[in-house]
Formats: sequence, structure tokens, C-alpha cells
Amino acid sequence: MKKEGIPISLDDFGTGFSSLTYLKMLPIHKLKIDKSFIDDVHTSHEDKALVEMIIQLAKLFGLSIIAEGVEKEEQMTVLKELGCDSIQGHYISRPERAEVLDVRYD
Repeated sequence: MKKEGIPISLDDFGTGFSSLTYLKMLPIHKLKIDKSFIDDVHTSHEDKALVEMIIQLAKLFGLSIIAEGVEKEEQMTVLKELGCDSIQGHYISRPERAEVLDVRYD
């Protein structure tokens, strides 16, 4: 898939036992930081340090970074400061039905 230019994302990075191994083994383009690290990134020094480390590691591997579960402006501000490429979550938009999206983005 990578040869055809189809981007591959590694979801929920940081959870489970072998996420670091996946960075080396899989032909991925994007790394999605799990919501559990994003929830308190704006209030917890430890969570902020972990997210910063994940972003730096991803950049060393040449990967784009997506933060999952962003719900507050404060989270987005911190993620932007840390160099996160993209965010995903209710802060941007609540889930929508396909019909609504068709009208909105047509």
C-alpha cells in the first residue's frame, strides 16, 4: 500500500505492549497519539512530557502526528506548541451523519 502512495496510520499509539516495535516494522506514514495521553496534556506535566517525547520520536521516524480526542482549546494550544501536525476530536467537530457532511462540504 505504501508503494501505491496510500497513507497508513498507526492508531492509539502508546497503548499496548509493542507500539515501539510497530514504528520499526510497519510501513506507516502517520502516528495517532492515543486520547488517554491527550486528556490532561494541558494540566499534567507528566502527560505533556510523554506527548512531547512521542512527537519527537515520530518526527525522528519522519512520521506525521495526529492527536486523538482533542476536546478543549487548551489541549490544542499545548499540542500546537509541541509541534503536533493535526488534531482530531470534538474541539474541531462532533460526529456528524454523512448527509450533513455532504451538505456542509459540497
